[in-house]
Amino acid sequence: MKTKKDRTTFLAFCRYLRTLYPPTVRIGIVLDNFSPHLSTKRDQRVGEWAAATNVELAYVPTNASWLNRIEAQFQALRYFALDGTDHRSHEEQNSMIRRYIAWRNRHAQDERLRELVKRANVA
Repeated sequence: MKTKKDRTTFLAFCRYLRTLYPPTVRIGIVLDNFSPHLSTKRDQRVGEWAAATNVELAYVPTNASWLNRIEAQFQALRYFALDGTDHRSHEEQNSMIRRYIAWRNRHAQDERLRELVKRANVA
């Protein structure tokens, strides 16, 4: 969980992802149109880094979040961890999200989770 989400933070995350795989393995990162993801004339660090490190950046069209397969996972996160809650702090909310992610990783075959993700992917 990061409080600041800018291009520098995004690039640091991309560099971390790159360390998880050998340099010979091409990585594809699907991006929405959140401003830190975009390479602009003023700041091309992300695009230049991707070109130099065997990473392909794939942008989903504006207003087409349904093409981004991760969106269904966020719907499940909202359903299981955030709906109907009133966290007293960001730390408490972040803790709930981390607990959900740990549960989700241990229960990838959970039928309720799979059904929710399946419905979201179809929508």
